[in-house]
Amino acid sequence: MESLSQIITYLLSFKPFVLLPMILFVLALIFRMKISDALKSALTIGIGFIGIFTIFDFFVAQIGPAVESLVKNTGLGFNVLDVGLPPLAAITWSYQLTPLLIGLIMLLNVAMLFLKVTKTVNIDIWNFWHFIFAGAVVAEITGNEMLGVAAALLTAVIILKLADWAAGAVQRFSGLPGISISTLSSITYYPLGMIGDWLLARVPGLNRWDANPEKIRAKLGVFGEPMVIGLLMGLLLGWGAGYDLKLLLELGFSIAAVIYILPMMGGILGRGLMPLSEQMKGYLGKKFSQAGEMYIGLDHAVIIGHTSVVVTSLLLMPLALILALILPGIKFIPLGDLANIVGTVVIVVVATRGNIIRSVIIGIPIIIGNLYVASHMAIIYTDLARKFNFGFGEYQGVITSFLDGGNILRFWIFKTFSGAWWAWLLAPAVVGMLYWTYRLSRGRQGD
Repeated sequence: MESLSQIITYLLSFKPFVLLPMILFVLALIFRMKISDALKSALTIGIGFIGIFTIFDFFVAQIGPAVESLVKNTGLGFNVLDVGLPPLAAITWSYQLTPLLIGLIMLLNVAMLFLKVTKTVNIDIWNFWHFIFAGAVVAEITGNEMLGVAAALLTAVIILKLADWAAGAVQRFSGLPGISISTLSSITYYPLGMIGDWLLARVPGLNRWDANPEKIRAKLGVFGEPMVIGLLMGLLLGWGAGYDLKLLLELGFSIAAVIYILPMMGGILGRGLMPLSEQMKGYLGKKFSQAGEMYIGLDHAVIIGHTSVVVTSLLLMPLALILALILPGIKFIPLGDLANIVGTVVIVVVATRGNIIRSVIIGIPIIIGNLYVASHMAIIYTDLARKFNFGFGEYQGVITSFLDGGNILRFWIFKTFSGAWWAWLLAPAVVGMLYWTYRLSRGRQGD
């Protein structure tokens, strides 16, 4: 078990833009793709990921100091530190059952494919940590490792089904054929996105606001151009942060560049994924005529570059700060995880077909839920981090994680397996939401 753990830890130490192309290259060979074509597709996909991660890191580096300055201008203090997702991932990879759970999650996916209860081949192994973390927390809360294993596997099943139901919408939104999104931190909110969009479509007046980037561009001319919107939003954020003219303009141009360049990186990914997707469909069609359509489960990074996703995220970031300041019972300022709102809302934007206004409205209760869950779970996350020797330098206080630590579905899993009465009472509502999502998704297949 120790040797297996070391091998898995070593493999997962590869950057996603290396690990995923390696997996896809092997997958392409299994599907009888020519070695030269498989290598070209894998490299193209890796290059696309590098572009996305590079631009996103640049985005975080530019917006992070502005947000910190904005928070300092409020003059308020909080007793919990938002450190983002790194401690949660570190806890997961230090958990003793992680090697076993990686194998079990893979076997579960294969069994579900064989039984035709999923169409997603989840190759995004790095993000298995989201499922395993659910198991690690349940095991810590209950003291029962078997309950932890059951929690991790149930979480994986729910995410695979959501990935299936959202696949059509994801492909239409992104223009990338044959993919689904299997990242828990984003696909979790597909039901809220679909149901919220259905409800907002029935609100008089609001249902006529088709605020996607193309419509905005057509109505506003140059001021509807995504890069101009990015410039204006960057200038507004810089003004709130108290920047001087030089820093103000630098931030404005930086946000404009991010909004302009990210979709190009998505296009590179698409050029790499398309041949592999077509090969997979052809191979499975010949060898397993009864298997039906299958999807490659990928990280949400492949679709975060869409203009409507970035604009929605930029609008929700200051709203998240304002909500943290005014809502009672919130114990932290969402700094460490704030830029990752882009991943939290990406599937909501998919569900609204890129409608920015609807996405922001649906995103607000999601942000509120994340704030309260992350505050509630702070002590547990801190205890786990210290148990697995994850330090925070000189800081000795309580930590949390705004978005990954505040994930609403995983919180319900935690509480259900730990026996909270209200979580069990909510179970029919959760099942009902999943069924409603399934029906809404089927209704959109012809869109």
